[in-house]
Amino acid sequence: MEMPPFSWLPAPPAWLLDEARNRLVLLLNHLLQQEPEAQQRLRRYAGRCIVVRAPGLLPAAWAQVGDEPLRLQISPAGLWMQAPMNVAPDLTLTLQPASPAVWLRQALAGQRPAASIAGDVQLAAEVAWLIDHVRWDVEEDLARLLGDAAAHTLVGWGRACAEALRAHVLPGVRAWAQRAAAWRASKPSHTGDGAAA
Repeated sequence: MEMPPFSWLPAPPAWLLDEARNRLVLLLNHLLQQEPEAQQRLRRYAGRCIVVRAPGLLPAAWAQVGDEPLRLQISPAGLWMQAPMNVAPDLTLTLQPASPAVWLRQALAGQRPAASIAGDVQLAAEVAWLIDHVRWDVEEDLARLLGDAAAHTLVGWGRACAEALRAHVLPGVRAWAQRAAAWRASKPSHTGDGAAA
């Protein structure tokens, strides 16, 4: 079995993972505020709860600290907020287990990760619509901070870097992972029974 990347990292404190969830909710709301139609569509589902599970995203050592799924509740304003633990989910979205490297490769290729969905079919259709139509306009956000010219240049560099990763680095990483898996498979296993060779 292939060892997941970054499995050697120690688990962060629970408060840090909670804060990361808070920042993710803020980012999702920022994206929704750029799309009034998305907010309008979500308002119809105010109070509904969506649970997002992503097994395999975090290293195994972090599971004891951060194994809780992301629990999102739709506010009356059509935005997301973290749902309390006692709220039953109306929709559960489980991303199929994959390594972070696979998810990164899919993101760079513009592919959605495979997922299983259970729960309210209409809410699932709205979430699918959000995924298809809500996009982060990074250049516009950067332009507010740095100006139009600098934002355009930075986004161009980012696209060039992503394309270089997609074309040159990811194939090498994939080949290295295959060689590492083949090497691990060829290693003799030690049973620890103390028998001399």
